[in-house]
Amino acid sequence: MKQTLSKEPSRSKKIASAIFVAIILIGFLWFSVNAINLKLDFSTLYQYRYRLWEGFWMTVTISVASLIVSLALGSLSALGQNSRILVISYFCKAYVQIIRGTPLLVQIYFFYYIIGTAWGVNNRYLAGVLILSIFEGAYISEIIRGGLASIDRQQYEVAKSIGLTPAKTLQLVTFPILMARILPALAGQFASIIKDSSLLSVIAVIELTQTVQEISADNFRMFENYLFVGVLYFILTFSVSLLSGGLERRYNHEYRVNQYQ
Repeated sequence: MKQTLSKEPSRSKKIASAIFVAIILIGFLWFSVNAINLKLDFSTLYQYRYRLWEGFWMTVTISVASLIVSLALGSLSALGQNSRILVISYFCKAYVQIIRGTPLLVQIYFFYYIIGTAWGVNNRYLAGVLILSIFEGAYISEIIRGGLASIDRQQYEVAKSIGLTPAKTLQLVTFPILMARILPALAGQFASIIKDSSLLSVIAVIELTQTVQEISADNFRMFENYLFVGVLYFILTFSVSLLSGGLERRYNHEYRVNQYQ
């Protein structure tokens, strides 16, 4: 019985398909705008370019800081859930369940106005990073825990049989396999960090969304302002998608290479 191998589409075919999809989406947006006789004027945004730039970079700064902290917190929580010390295991499991079971907006108010006030965290930007990190860390914890659980125990037995030290096993076996399996989910979570940072506007963190809200109150061009900010958020999340795709190919390659060494 012959197996037919699917050929990879050519580069020109991919570009043509992408252009076709873009035309459909732009056409849909253009039709919707014209159907309600909405006249868009983005020129009014030019005078606010410096404020938009500052808000954009504040969103980037908060997102990157939250990404790093949440990844560390999620990794510790994932390992803690498998701990043989029940207090640590139960604490990590309770953290994941409570955070994943309550809305981010509720957590922002609770952590900033109650926990933050009690512990003297008055800096809104620091509080925003910590709140986002705690929230996203719970989801990252489950992603990492699931990735670790999916690794076949036989991989470790083979590594031990050929004399690999625990450090080398982590470097050559666990890490490449884990990254190849969890990167798509991590990329989605990192994109969520960028989008969820917009909710920090409720505690007056002057990031991109809060900046646009202030501009909208000034120029009354709400549709143009929010369409523009949507494009900026898309640029950030799409950049994360491209970066994760490159990393995913790299770790898949490393995993295959290590298998045949």
